[in-house]
Amino acid sequence: MNNILKKTFFGVAIALTCAATTSNAQIYVKVHPHFDAVVRTAPPSPRHVWVDEDWRVRHGRYEYAGGYWAAPPRPAAVWIPGHWRETPRGSVWVGGHWR
Repeated sequence: MNNILKKTFFGVAIALTCAATTSNAQIYVKVHPHFDAVVRTAPPSPRHVWVDEDWRVRHGRYEYAGGYWAAPPRPAAVWIPGHWRETPRGSVWVGGHWR
């Protein structure tokens, strides 16, 4: 069962990574969306980094896309977590990225 769960989470992480698109549209919110706690599974490999909170814009609203393991795109790459940036119009999500 654990092996199936690991493969499922790994597959979801790959799908989210491959499906992620960059958008110039910014969605402003007055209240940050809520997400349920995600159970962190064992990493697929020692190289993988846990991406905790991440949001994607889909159909004009934020959808939670965090809680997955991601492999660095190159050696020594560091994951910079995303964060909410406050603006006069409201908060906007600045996605995480590799540095």
